[in-house]
Amino acid sequence: MARMYYEKDCDLGKLDGKKIGIIGYGSQGHAHALNLKDSGCDVCVGLRAGSKNWDKVLEAGLKVATVADTAKWADIIMILINDETQAEVYKKDIAPHLEAGNALMFAHGFNIHFKQIVPPADIDVLMIAPKGPGHTVRSQYVAGKGVPCLIAVEQNATGKAYDIGLAYAAGIGGARGGVMETTFQDETETDLFGEQAVLCGGVVELMKLGFETLVEAGYAPENAYFECIHEMKLIIDLINKGGVAMMNYSISDTAEFGEYVSGSRILPYEETKKNMKAVLTDIQDGVFAGKWIAENKNGRTFFNAKRAQLAKHQMEVVGAELRRNMLWGEDTDPDTASN
Repeated sequence: MARMYYEKDCDLGKLDGKKIGIIGYGSQGHAHALNLKDSGCDVCVGLRAGSKNWDKVLEAGLKVATVADTAKWADIIMILINDETQAEVYKKDIAPHLEAGNALMFAHGFNIHFKQIVPPADIDVLMIAPKGPGHTVRSQYVAGKGVPCLIAVEQNATGKAYDIGLAYAAGIGGARGGVMETTFQDETETDLFGEQAVLCGGVVELMKLGFETLVEAGYAPENAYFECIHEMKLIIDLINKGGVAMMNYSISDTAEFGEYVSGSRILPYEETKKNMKAVLTDIQDGVFAGKWIAENKNGRTFFNAKRAQLAKHQMEVVGAELRRNMLWGEDTDPDTASN
């Protein structure tokens, strides 16, 4: 069993006198910065000059500076920009200003595990990874709750990396939900696998195929959208709250029976498991990382083409129109909902 930590195991006082630089003010960045500030920590947000978020940071009552100036100022540097930009920003604006005893932190292990960033040996390197999007990290904190986090330590140069990490987790509210100990390797590989095989790749393809099957059979696209896409959230909310058992308790017996007789027809066990293992192998062997790094170096031709293709899919076009007329449509904020 993985080791778990909670508020009683974390001493927020370990951050007293520490200057914390948050690099980036997107989904995770805004949540970490605001939660740490509300927890009494000394925080500065590091942004590129001319960033559209500069005024947002000031309006939130936070300090802001360029990435380089933030790195010079900070004792603890948490990098919360996109994976594909981290290595360049680190080499240009962060690495020249690191001092022995500093702590370099991440919310995902990609760049450390795949050695796109190789920090000096005299600093702490650790991860605090909330298991939820940034807007939830913030809203749960404000509500007096917390999103569970992962903690991993790659380098413990000072001997105090775990203390700093657990204090940081408490500062963003994660210790209220629980902090699970892991490694950079395990977090990176399981996170990539979950995204590709289930949460993003798997679910999107399943919804898309379901939508297309109903539409091609002559059913209204709006009906297909509600049945195969809109109701996904309702089902996932039930599973998130009480597991598959709660979902089955809440749905009709007819739906539950259909789960048992048709689920394995849609996703044949042996074939699906074989394909999932192949995806995992590509992640473990660095094949996927190599493809993603190369894609960013080569102008993202494949990535941009697939994104444009998805935007034109009838599922997305119909869904956008339906959501515009839903009462909760205005709650969607792509700037804070993206990860």
